[in-house]
Amino acid sequence: MSVLDEILDGVRADLAERQRHVSLDHLKEMARQAPSPRDAMAALKAEGVSVIAEVKRASPSRGQMAAITDPAALAGDYEAGGAKVISVLTESRRFGGSLDDLDAVRRAVQVPVLRKDFVVSSYQLWEARAHGADLVLLIVAALEQSALVSLVERALSIGLLPLVEVHAEPELDRALEAGATVTLKVDRGIFGRMAGRIPDGIVKIAESGVRGPRDLLAYAASGADAVLVGESLVTEKDPRCAVADLVTAGSHPALRGERG
Repeated sequence: MSVLDEILDGVRADLAERQRHVSLDHLKEMARQAPSPRDAMAALKAEGVSVIAEVKRASPSRGQMAAITDPAALAGDYEAGGAKVISVLTESRRFGGSLDDLDAVRRAVQVPVLRKDFVVSSYQLWEARAHGADLVLLIVAALEQSALVSLVERALSIGLLPLVEVHAEPELDRALEAGATVTLKVDRGIFGRMAGRIPDGIVKIAESGVRGPRDLLAYAASGADAVLVGESLVTEKDPRCAVADLVTAGSHPALRGERG
């Protein structure tokens, strides 16, 4: 069994537990009462290379990275540094996140918020909207094509912008066939090759190995519209300044001629 399969097993078990306590009808009512979704697409298409800053305590590969006792304060620092979107890990077993983190961040910032998790059911989409998310992650490798298509459509229908994660070119084809308008690529080695195959109008986000302005500029030269940065920020003593340095690099005038 792969690490992804193990994670998905845990996600489904936790999801079943939440479904026993909170009905879908209740979630839909919460979503109706939630503030209107923010314009995440505009944030990602802003001038220069947008920075998505992530609230992330741990990962399967790195283990515990940061305690993050106050996710709202960290998100506030990210926003003050110029982050266009805040990403919040809500998977609990491997990443140490929760929907409480999403609630806290939503209350603390005005920029769009991404729920980053392993979504396998439309119930999780309603959860994301009910807890104030404006974007949601969908992972191609975790979903059959029919489920991917259905979740992309449902996300859009309830006001969520689906960010579709791909790791290889066949997955990119699946993402585009499913109607993805925002793609996230996590393998730095293939980002440049895949970016050239993505039609105009599709937002291209890079997520692997962004440790500072130099990495952001390298991705920008390969066609990235945005970068998602987690580990290097949560381990940084001054996350606000670290984000600001990335934002400054991403707004460099020279990038205007490099991004297609």
